[in-house]
Amino acid sequence: MPPARSSPDALIRTVCTTASTNDEVALFAREGAPEGLWLRAEQQTGGRGRQGRTWLSPPGNLYASTLVRLTAGDPPAATLSLVAGVALHQVTQAYAPEVPLQLKWPNDLLANGAKLAGILLERHEDAVIAGFGVNLAEYPTDLERPATSLRALTGSAPEAALFVEQLAESFADWLARWRGPGIAAIRAAWLAKAHPIGTALSAAGAVGLFEGLDEQGALRLRRADGSLDVIQAGDVFLI
Repeated sequence: MPPARSSPDALIRTVCTTASTNDEVALFAREGAPEGLWLRAEQQTGGRGRQGRTWLSPPGNLYASTLVRLTAGDPPAATLSLVAGVALHQVTQAYAPEVPLQLKWPNDLLANGAKLAGILLERHEDAVIAGFGVNLAEYPTDLERPATSLRALTGSAPEAALFVEQLAESFADWLARWRGPGIAAIRAAWLAKAHPIGTALSAAGAVGLFEGLDEQGALRLRRADGSLDVIQAGDVFLI
């Protein structure tokens, strides 16, 4: 499986088909692969999102995963979802500068309220696998919630091979900031690209107003009675 591109920050491998790029990178991690490895598949046969949901994988979209090796002194591993989110937003927004893109906790990128991309983080001992699915060319039309693609938004779809190179570069940059200035800067960058403070949300069975993120990247939800819920995981819906 020869690399498609190599740089000091990333080694990107491309395959025609795989069951799941997250599963493949997890296997590489167990075999001792270094941080910075990326795997992109032109198509997945068993792609999945959070909570085991099926992720449809038509040709032309991005299906890619990367490996992060946790080290002593790193911020909490769960906050890597914020790193992934701001990197994804940065690259995607460059292709659709006139379209308001918005991060939705914990793992979605929206365009005008429709899902454009998703992120799946999975931990295996000292390795965290960050998977990205981006609707570049196609999007599903049979979901409960609306979806869209960059082609639908802008009239053209970027090449997945180029998109993943740019994403690898952005992710490496934000990962360095995560380990340098720390999680406060990453959280601030994420919040600047997310649904605004005060947005009405339904999360983990609770309804309230978005009140930012805590130091661990968990969602803060203020209920109508004034109580505060801190939500570590779960589906979130904009109201």
